[in-house]
Amino acid sequence: MPAKVLDSFALIAYFRDEPGAETMEDMLVSAGKKDSPLLMTDVNYAEVKYSIVKKDGAEAWAEAAKVLQGLPIDFHSTTRALADTAADFKARFKLSLADAFAAALAKEKRTELVTGDPEFKPLEKEIKVHWLK
Repeated sequence: MPAKVLDSFALIAYFRDEPGAETMEDMLVSAGKKDSPLLMTDVNYAEVKYSIVKKDGAEAWAEAAKVLQGLPIDFHSTTRALADTAADFKARFKLSLADAFAAALAKEKRTELVTGDPEFKPLEKEIKVHWLK
């Protein structure tokens, strides 16, 4: 199976040591050892940054950004095809635009989406979801 896709929920849980952080740490260590980075869209990266800056402040983001540079995560820019899939998901399901992009990347890569966000529950027939606990 190709590398897993991260939703912003997963990375935020990791940075804030929330439920799911330990699972995320295990995935990151495994991805580093296998030289098989996890995947995330730039849209979800923006959501991570926004969430940390808004709730924890710019200093917390500066620290997170330093850590992020060393993590085995490949960031994907949007393409028209990815945007089309995200728009389709957004039109059919009640989810944020960033979540739609995460789901679109998981579908495009034919892999699991790592999240704990219940907004993805209705998409389980469309994509594979690895639920953080």
